[in-house]
Amino acid sequence: MYIGIFVKQPEQIEHKGVVLSVEEGIVRVTIEVNEACGRCSARRSCAMGHTTKREIEVATSEALCYSVGECVKVGAKQSLGVVAVLLCYVAPLFVLLLTMIIAQLLGYSDGISAIVGLGSQALYFVVLALFKDRLSKKVIFTINKI
Repeated sequence: MYIGIFVKQPEQIEHKGVVLSVEEGIVRVTIEVNEACGRCSARRSCAMGHTTKREIEVATSEALCYSVGECVKVGAKQSLGVVAVLLCYVAPLFVLLLTMIIAQLLGYSDGISAIVGLGSQALYFVVLALFKDRLSKKVIFTINKI
């Protein structure tokens, strides 16, 4: 995927991490976020950029091959990052603007339009939270030994 004219973005976002725990089918890893964020153009708006460490659960059939304290590399497809930005930033902005414009067109005051817009934001994020399990199944992390 090409962003701009000359810059090719990686197909996978990868972070180095350390295995925290191992269960059958699941490896829990803590990752250092800032390591790969320096090159990312979305680092300021990404929720991963606000913390230095993050815990991730990786489902893998080879979970028992990993041991606690082992250094690993965890990855996810770049396209998942784009979807996350769309769901968390672009869609809510669109919902806010759309509901405020509709409220204005229906003749409501600026204050009421703002309240309707904020209410639509709350409703959007409640609906998003209800679909959290379904969305998390689409996020597939990979894990590799270093």
